[in-house]
Amino acid sequence: MAGEPPILALRGATLTFGGEALFRDVELALQPGARACLVGRNGSGKSTLMKVLAGLIELDAGERYVEPGLTIGYLPQDVPMPAEGTVLEFVAAGSGTPAPRHAIEEVLALVGIDGARSTTGLSGGESRRAAMARALVGNPDVLLLDEPTNHLGLPTILWLEKTLAARRQAVLTISHDRRFLTNVTRQTFWVWRRTVLANNAGYGDWEAWTERVLADEDAAARKLNQKLKAEARWLERGVTARRKRNQGRLAKLTAMRAERRTLLTGGPNLEAMVAATGPVASRLVIDAEHLSKKFDDRAIVRDFSTRILRGDRIGVIGPNGAGKTTLLKLLTGRLEPDAGTVRLAPTLAVAYFDQTRETLDPEATLWRTLTPGGGDSVDVRGHMRHVVAYLRDFMFDENQVKSPVGTLSGGEKNRLLLARTLARPADLVVLDEPTNDLDANTLDMLQEMLDDYEGTLIVVSHDRDFLDRTVSSTIAVEGDGDVSEYAGGYEDYVRARGAAATVARARAAAARPAKAEPARPVATAGVGRLSFNEQRELGSLPAAIAGLEDARAKLEAALSDPEVWAKDATEAAGTAKKLEDVRASIARSEERWLDLEARREATAARA
Repeated sequence: MAGEPPILALRGATLTFGGEALFRDVELALQPGARACLVGRNGSGKSTLMKVLAGLIELDAGERYVEPGLTIGYLPQDVPMPAEGTVLEFVAAGSGTPAPRHAIEEVLALVGIDGARSTTGLSGGESRRAAMARALVGNPDVLLLDEPTNHLGLPTILWLEKTLAARRQAVLTISHDRRFLTNVTRQTFWVWRRTVLANNAGYGDWEAWTERVLADEDAAARKLNQKLKAEARWLERGVTARRKRNQGRLAKLTAMRAERRTLLTGGPNLEAMVAATGPVASRLVIDAEHLSKKFDDRAIVRDFSTRILRGDRIGVIGPNGAGKTTLLKLLTGRLEPDAGTVRLAPTLAVAYFDQTRETLDPEATLWRTLTPGGGDSVDVRGHMRHVVAYLRDFMFDENQVKSPVGTLSGGEKNRLLLARTLARPADLVVLDEPTNDLDANTLDMLQEMLDDYEGTLIVVSHDRDFLDRTVSSTIAVEGDGDVSEYAGGYEDYVRARGAAATVARARAAAARPAKAEPARPVATAGVGRLSFNEQRELGSLPAAIAGLEDARAKLEAALSDPEVWAKDATEAAGTAKKLEDVRASIARSEERWLDLEARREATAARA
């Protein structure tokens, strides 16, 4: 792909807004088959740049190059649904050239939405999938995707990743979902200081690359005036300090997950945990036992129990419509269960972050939003802060504080709502999809603020990286009433669920009647009670198998790229050999688990 002529490009692109340059002299080129992301702070002009590439905004200077005959599919950040008409009509209206009905229905089936449905009454996730179908229809040569994962559940995001990997179009995406960007992209464009920097590596190289850029700027600044040198040194110290904070946060989160695992499993360290932190009853925020809830004979939650303690960080995941909101209402006492009980801590104060942002008044200023009663200070959980200083914590500039909320971008509105939510005195903060539209810097800021928050947190999110960095336990709402809790973040949930599935398969296989075989001598070795080392091996095998299955999935995803063999056949062959070895290891490990488990059960039956 490198070295090929571009199919879509900006050359010397300059655009002004309100008399000031939003960006200037931008160079950006997409080659055939590109997998690129466009990153930068909220308000830096990413969405505007995407609209320029889509041909919706004219440049003040420079040029936009489009290869003759090129077709572009564009997914904006916000797509208003028409007040009438069907989903199929909405999708058909977005195609540049009329697409045949069967092609539209094929794309609608791909995203999992009925084309005969009315556009009114669609949920946020359904509207997003309809808009995605509108961008995909006609199989365009280039896909420009602005926040494609917003309002999508995890299963749909995983589907989107696989779909983009299997297609041959060039893709440029803006997204706050760092795991999605890492999995999808091989090139990065950074909107930085009113221009665009390029890195021929995917988002996985983002932190290392930006540190190199800042270090280079620091070296260059030493030859300039003192002000620039001071700024560069501040940037460098900020990067170093952030790395140290992240290391400290990771150590703290690891300890919290270990405590949560002990509480969930009732392991041997439970007594030591109680001795160190005090009785569990004194720390209880929510105590839920055997909760069940149905709507119209459909099970939403079935026999779910959990204890949430002061200081816990609980993530909630699941497909759209599976019942995450219902579970939150049950746990916080806003909805009565059909069966089971919920006990809440006395005088529990709860603060909610609503992903729809409906509680924000577009006519009010940022200042008045935080101080509705007047004045120039905001009470941040018992500590008075000047409203301007507090807004700076959320990366707002001083000249924005008197601007109306309606002028803010989606990410800026989320930052403002987070500022208001986290200021309120609360024992429990519930965040419903807080990461939508937030850039990487704001996500880091949010993680630091949540780390400093001493209360209890429940966060609903489809952002896998955010969950892995933030939560001590994950509640998975799988649908059909199936709700389970796993200690750790999203990756821990994936491994645990994979291990549980492996164990279930092994138990089912062990329970099947064996085929009659001719009698043969039975070796005495390995038939009796398991040794200590064999017991440890039996306990560790499910997690080991889950890790192997994760490795297998990654290798299969790498080989699913149609260009992998053309780019480097030797490397592709090596990857295929690794995949073969991993599959063989999985088979050997599962066979070993079956053998050990059968012996353990036989010993237990004799006891």
